[in-house]
Amino acid sequence: MKVLMNHIYELNKGVRQMVLFTCNKKYGNQAVERLESQGIPYVLQPAGQQNLNVYFGRRECLDAIRLIVTRPLNQLTPEEDFILGAMLGYDICAQCERYCKRKGQCDGNCKCKN
Repeated sequence: MKVLMNHIYELNKGVRQMVLFTCNKKYGNQAVERLESQGIPYVLQPAGQQNLNVYFGRRECLDAIRLIVTRPLNQLTPEEDFILGAMLGYDICAQCERYCKRKGQCDGNCKCKN
């Protein structure tokens, strides 16, 4: 729950626009209660048998999540995976490398050049 609180802090400070928080399902109600008490919109998605993905942040981002993430994350297309990573603020060069690898187009020497 400390991680969740840190994510909420970063969201409220504008460091992030959207967060993906994964927790054991037994903490799902606590996470939802905390988000609702602060008026933070969220989307829930099962993540295997024991875990829960909790997306939260700006409504615009969550609207896109509802359209993009319609199945387990490991079943996303390379394009959907890239968009999700970019939306979550992951390193864009790492996302590009991941995308190329998933498309089978990486020669093994992928590095972000300045």
